[in-house]
Amino acid sequence: MQIARVIGSTVATIKDEKLTGRKLLIVREADERGAPTGKPYVAIDSVDAGPGDLVLVAAGSSARQTTITKDTPVDAVIMAVIDSLDVSGTITYRKT
Repeated sequence: MQIARVIGSTVATIKDEKLTGRKLLIVREADERGAPTGKPYVAIDSVDAGPGDLVLVAAGSSARQTTITKDTPVDAVIMAVIDSLDVSGTITYRKT
């Protein structure tokens, strides 16, 4: 799993039929404080995340293990919206 922040969305009208009706969000890997650390990439949203949300993302073959992504051509899925992060007893992030 990776921590990432939702930074945008994308629309694709022509796509694999198994992706029809699925929200495609642009996320960027983040550190434990929510600061960006990696390149942006697209993930299927399975939890109704939105812009600015800090989320947990599963990538690779694990991305195809949720109910909505089973047997679909995806490399990343947003599977949780983070409420808070506690690192070594210190709250490093709390959703406002």
